[in-house]
Amino acid sequence: MESMLEVVWFKRDLRVADHAALAAVRGPVLPLYIIEPEYWRGADASPRQWRFLRGALTDLRAQLAAIGLPLVVRKGDAVTLLARLHAERGIRALHSHEETGNLWTYARDRAVARFCREAGIAWHEAPQFGVVRRLASRDGWARRWAGLMGAPRLAAPQGLRAPEVIEGALPAEPLDWAAADGLVEAQPPGRAEGLALLDSFLAGRGADYRRGMSSPLSAAGACSRLSPHLAVGSVSMREVVQRVQGAAREIAALPPGLRPIPLGAVQSLSSRLHWHCHFIQKLESEPELERQAAHPAGEAARRPTSPDDPKLLAWGEGRTGYPFLDACMRSLIATGWINFRMRAMLQSFASHHLGLDWAASGARLARLFVDYEPGIHWPQVQMQSGATGINTPRLYNPVKQGLDQDPEAVFIARWVPELAHLPAGLRHMPWRLDAPPPGYPAPVVEQAAALRAARERISAIRAASGFEAEARRVFQKHGSRQRRFAQDDPMAERARAAAREAKARRQMSLGF
Repeated sequence: MESMLEVVWFKRDLRVADHAALAAVRGPVLPLYIIEPEYWRGADASPRQWRFLRGALTDLRAQLAAIGLPLVVRKGDAVTLLARLHAERGIRALHSHEETGNLWTYARDRAVARFCREAGIAWHEAPQFGVVRRLASRDGWARRWAGLMGAPRLAAPQGLRAPEVIEGALPAEPLDWAAADGLVEAQPPGRAEGLALLDSFLAGRGADYRRGMSSPLSAAGACSRLSPHLAVGSVSMREVVQRVQGAAREIAALPPGLRPIPLGAVQSLSSRLHWHCHFIQKLESEPELERQAAHPAGEAARRPTSPDDPKLLAWGEGRTGYPFLDACMRSLIATGWINFRMRAMLQSFASHHLGLDWAASGARLARLFVDYEPGIHWPQVQMQSGATGINTPRLYNPVKQGLDQDPEAVFIARWVPELAHLPAGLRHMPWRLDAPPPGYPAPVVEQAAALRAARERISAIRAASGFEAEARRVFQKHGSRQRRFAQDDPMAERARAAAREAKARRQMSLGF
């Protein structure tokens, strides 16, 4: 029995510091990563995500080598590979972090759990984020999150030993992808890169965070850019939270003129770290949110969208005829990242202006995001599409968003070069020209008519019998109990509804 292995199964936790699963091991340990081709065939997976993850795996291998351990990489089905390892070497225990992934990883984990039960292998799973498995009630969730984030961080373990084993190469690609990915400005992977981003943000790069996060012109530099590192786990949420909270205390103690970054910017980042786990908890509590609307009325209103729907293709390729929206989509295609407000605008336009099924457009966006985090992505897709029943639908006017966030049309000129020769005003609204600009399409829909139709659909859904009762049920399961996240509270929203509706009629946009 003493020769049996303890396996640490790395998933989206690619680091050795503050790694609860690795820290729990006492006997001979085999650090394992499984490349699962079936996962990479999924509708939400893409080469750009793999390449960032591969870089993090290369970095993890170096981190493990520094503490005397290999990273064993195998390719195939997780249950099959674990069963083979158990037959050949014997597995005493399997250690991993809890994963809130997509429905595919959820089904895979259930299959692994069955195998472990039948084989008599103890599977120990530790929380990865401030997310609670089998959460009975949202009441008190924020206190539990704060407790986990405030617990001492775990140092990289020392003195562990591993069996003699062939590590296995990291393949260039897990599949033979047929189509070009389009990514040309990749964000560097690896733990050192993630920590350097956090340090530079707190040292001054994030000084304009509160104002700069809204515009794609400034957000790339003003935002933390930690999201892909959190998605693959090259940094832990706890170490980021503690570093940010510590910086807030240090900055608050300084005179305003000596602060490297405004205290408000650090506080805003801190609140978004809480928001990160708040949304992942939704998918943890209801994995079906990937494919089923949270509110039954939202589910009943869905209409299937074909993969070759012309509107879906135009939207997904950045050729809707709305220049600012197209610039955002083309930037996302090229860089794998766009700021949150623009993500919301892209999804809202697909669902409300174009009437596309949120699952089809959501999968398209998921493939484009290098920082794809299912627990944030799918609840946000539903929220921006009006499918939750507990959020006020936000109907973004892409022209107004462009005028607000890119007034000189600099972002448009960069990403929609067909319009770069035009004056700024016409870059925003090229349909005002006597003749269409060469190579750029006319608007795929007429905005005013599309918004009228969207509002009629929303009104019909919300007028349905039993809507409010179901909304209360959804809120009880998923809504935040904290005032600062009151946008999830239908009662708080109702108190502000009249003013928001008046504003929406004026500008056809509800930004946030």
